[in-house]
Amino acid sequence: MVLLFIFLIGVKALGDGFKLLSRDLVESFFRATANPFVGLLVGILATTLVQSSSVTTAMIVGLVAAPENPLPLANAIPMIMGANIGTTVTNTLVSLAHIGRRHEFRRAFAAATCHDFFNYFAVIVLLPLELMTGFLRRSAEGITGALIEWGTKGVAYESPLEGVLRTGFRPVKAAVNAVSASTQVQAAVMITVAAVFIFSSLILLVRTMRSLLHARIEMGVMGVLGESGLVGIVIGAIVTVMVQSSSITTSLLIPLAGAGIITLQQVFPITIGANIGTTVTALLASLAVAGVNAHAGITIAIIHLLFNVIAALLIYPFPPIRRIPLRAARRLAHVATRSRPLAITYVFGMFYILPALVAVVDMMFFGN
Repeated sequence: MVLLFIFLIGVKALGDGFKLLSRDLVESFFRATANPFVGLLVGILATTLVQSSSVTTAMIVGLVAAPENPLPLANAIPMIMGANIGTTVTNTLVSLAHIGRRHEFRRAFAAATCHDFFNYFAVIVLLPLELMTGFLRRSAEGITGALIEWGTKGVAYESPLEGVLRTGFRPVKAAVNAVSASTQVQAAVMITVAAVFIFSSLILLVRTMRSLLHARIEMGVMGVLGESGLVGIVIGAIVTVMVQSSSITTSLLIPLAGAGIITLQQVFPITIGANIGTTVTALLASLAVAGVNAHAGITIAIIHLLFNVIAALLIYPFPPIRRIPLRAARRLAHVATRSRPLAITYVFGMFYILPALVAVVDMMFFGN
C-alpha cells in the first residue's frame, strides 16, 4: 500500500511539475508527438529505456491530465501503442540468454517475438483506423463520461483518495518550493521527483510481488497450459495484475519454451492476457489525477485497455489471423539461429536505435 501511495503521489507531482512550466516550453517539448509515427516511436523508446510499459503509461496519464495539458490526448494515443510494443523487449532480451544452444534458442526466440509481432500487428491495424475514425478515443470518452456521471449522480462527491493524495503531496510541494524561488527550477525539480517516485515505486512493487508470488505464478501458469486459449488469456491478465508487470509474466515463459516444456501456441494466449493485465497500472494512475483534465487522464487509461482488448478480439479468435504473428515469429527465429548477430541487431535496432534515430532526425529537421 505504501508503494502504491508513493506511485500515485508521483503521478500527481508530474502533473503539477508541468503546470509550473511555461506554456511555450511545454508545447515545444511535446510538439514532435503531433506526428503519430514519431509519437509511436517515442513510446517504444521510452518503454525500452526504463524496461517498463507501466512506468511509461503512468507518466503519459499524468501528462495528459496535467493542468497545462502538455500532452494532448490525440498525441498520447500513438505513444500508448508504442509502449505496448516497447514492453516486449524484456522477454526478447531474456531469450538471448539461450543464444549458445541452437535449438533451444530457436524455440525461446520464437516464444519471445510472438509477443512482438502480435503488438506490431495490432498497431498496424488499429493505429490507422484510429487516425481515420477516432473510434478508440470516442469510445473511451463515452465510457469515461458514463463512469463520471454514474459516480457523481445526485450527490456532491469528492474522492477520499484525492483528499489523501493532496495531504500526502503537501510535504513534497513544500520541499520543492524550498529549493528555489524560481518557478522553472521548481518545475524541473518537481518533474524529476515525480519520475523518481513513479519509477522507484513501480520497480520496488514489482520486485516485492515477484518475490512473494514467483512460485505460485509458475505453478498457476503450468497448471493452465493444457487448457483453452481463453483460459490462458485470463491467467495471463490475472498474473500481470498481481505483479504489475507484463514483462515478468512473459519472461517466465521463455526458459520453459526454450527447454521445450511448453509450445509457442501455449505461450501466445498468455502474452495476450499480459497485454490486457498491464493496462491496470494506467487505470490506477488515472485515480491520482484531478482538475480540469482529469477526464482526459481517465480517457487515455481506458484507451489503453480498449486497444489491448480489441486487438485480442480481432486477432486471437480467428485461426488464419492468429497464425500471422506465430508464423512471423517462427520465421524470424529460424533466420536468427542461422545468423545470431542478426538476432542481436533485431533487438537493439528495432527497440533502441531506430526509435532514437527517428526522434533525433525529427527534432533536428522538422522541429520548430
